[in-house]
Amino acid sequence: MPKKPTTTREEMIDGAFELVRTEGHQALTVRSLAAKLGCSTQPIMYQFPNIDELKDLVYEKADLFHTQYLTQTEDFLEIGLRYVRFAHEERNLFRFLFQSGRFDGKNMRELIRDENVQQLIASAASELEMNREQAADAFEALFAMVHGYGALVADNALEYDQEAIRRALIKVAQGMMKG
Repeated sequence: MPKKPTTTREEMIDGAFELVRTEGHQALTVRSLAAKLGCSTQPIMYQFPNIDELKDLVYEKADLFHTQYLTQTEDFLEIGLRYVRFAHEERNLFRFLFQSGRFDGKNMRELIRDENVQQLIASAASELEMNREQAADAFEALFAMVHGYGALVADNALEYDQEAIRRALIKVAQGMMKG
């Protein structure tokens, strides 16, 4: 009778997530995960004969973690600032989500049509006294700007300065409201 595995599938996913979070997505191998979990490679290979399946599950977990991080507020500006702060605090996860070639999600137009984003846009339109189309245009421009800041911060190409980023986002938003 084979020995019952002592490391569960969920523990493997959680361990892989922590490995990506602390060491980066390149560090996720069967051997490195086995070392982290204190087990042999065999139970991991049994659960995940294809390492890409494990990476996909870790990606889903990272995406959910990112979404929960951002949506702790409904304030339009604060969500943008949290996005950049995530890139600063969770560089490895940001790189895994957006710079590892694994992202095959929504493009910008699809993102704007997403139900949750539409609710955010409607709220921002009301708050900023814009119509929904103006708010959607503002969201697209600001999202591109925020993502750019996030990528620069995650890659250590820009020093993280929340107040400078806040001022820049406000200036851009105010300029959009005028034009």
